Amino acid sequence: MTLQIYNTLTRRKEAFEPADPDRVTMYVCGPTVYNHPHIGNARPAVIFDVMHRLLKRLYPNVIYASNITDVEDKIIAAAKAEGVPIDVITNRYADIYREDVRALGVIDPDLIPRVTETIPEIVDMIGRLIEAGNAYEAEGHVLFNVPSDGNYGALSNRSRDEMIAGARVDVAPYKKDPADFVLWKPSDDTMPGWDSPWGRGRPGWHIECSAMVEKHLGETIDIHGGGQDLIFPHHENELAQSTCAHGGKPFARYWMHNGMLRVEGQKMSKSVGNVLLIHDLLEHEPAEAVRLLLLTGHYRHPLDFSEAGLEQAKKNLDRIYGLLEADTGIADDDHPDVAAVRAALMDDLNTPKALAEIFRIAKDVDQGETDPSVLKAACWYLGVGQQDPAAWLQTAGGSAEIDPDVVEELIQDRQFARKRKDFAEADRIRDELTAMGVVLEDGPGGTTWRAA
Repeated sequence: MTLQIYNTLTRRKEAFEPADPDRVTMYVCGPTVYNHPHIGNARPAVIFDVMHRLLKRLYPNVIYASNITDVEDKIIAAAKAEGVPIDVITNRYADIYREDVRALGVIDPDLIPRVTETIPEIVDMIGRLIEAGNAYEAEGHVLFNVPSDGNYGALSNRSRDEMIAGARVDVAPYKKDPADFVLWKPSDDTMPGWDSPWGRGRPGWHIECSAMVEKHLGETIDIHGGGQDLIFPHHENELAQSTCAHGGKPFARYWMHNGMLRVEGQKMSKSVGNVLLIHDLLEHEPAEAVRLLLLTGHYRHPLDFSEAGLEQAKKNLDRIYGLLEADTGIADDDHPDVAAVRAALMDDLNTPKALAEIFRIAKDVDQGETDPSVLKAACWYLGVGQQDPAAWLQTAGGSAEIDPDVVEELIQDRQFARKRKDFAEADRIRDELTAMGVVLEDGPGGTTWRAA
């Protein structure tokens, strides 16, 4: 079976064919480190960790890079507020981020490049863009000339007016075109800065990732990932810069973007007061349950992070670990049941389908038809079920049963969604129920359910 990936650039699912099967490359935009990461930052970390695991099983050499943005205006403001150099802020919160996502079972990327370690490469790339006629200097700034790239807008599929409005930047008088964006900007004596042919300054956000990708992975990479909120302007600008700097060569063969996270049905925002910090959440909830909840919905769809969903994730893990107590062996990765989980993930990283397969295996283990080692091997792909069962059951365990009240409430929500023709939401709820180990059966008399 061939890995299938929904490519944001082409807006269709495609068979994955790496440029070099002996060197598969993936880059995912990492955090800007100036504060504690929230649960929304955890979703791409966990999603692309699953992709990383899958690729490592499929190819002999996978190079996965996820960066740290360690110079940016919010970082500068945070350092100024504390009266410390920016590296005090960035080192602190980079360590906190890494500690938080490791707790969620995320395997460290092979490379974790930093912007401040890539300044010479950034300056070099900007110089090449100026030489090629794709960028220009103006009043101490260097800007990318958007009209010079005839393919600009292909990734986000936006009109020119939408792109100008979506950039959310003032149209500075030195811009040749309102859509032009900054590659280099001047720094005064109170700001961090580096020498360049255009004066002392610092890089713009978008050029940073382009240079880090080129330095560590090459001119063309296989997979570029991140949240859907990065499609425009960040990834659109990355694509334009890199393609122009490399004489028209493709930048990323496949673009993957995860959907946004909601909290109890609402968009997460400071104004609502529902921003959940990973660190705070893990003080009173088991990290593995948080990870499992983040995988219950398909990665391209929005996901509701709810208390009910978290409780169900804990119960599902109780069920898994209760069965793994009898595990005494190591299953072959090519076992048909393990292969079924892998096959689900090869269908555009379909984690709800993979979880449904895991709960089917769990049922077979419970009935004595399958060895627990098969269940553990299948769970590895999702990064769950790998700790000592006794430790889980003693510290986090509860009831391993599916909560009927939660199921009925979700079924009712799904029915309401279908009545208002919000079929995407109805499908999302079905995916959530599937991941909980629930099978829905729609009939003339309504919807019934049963445990998988």
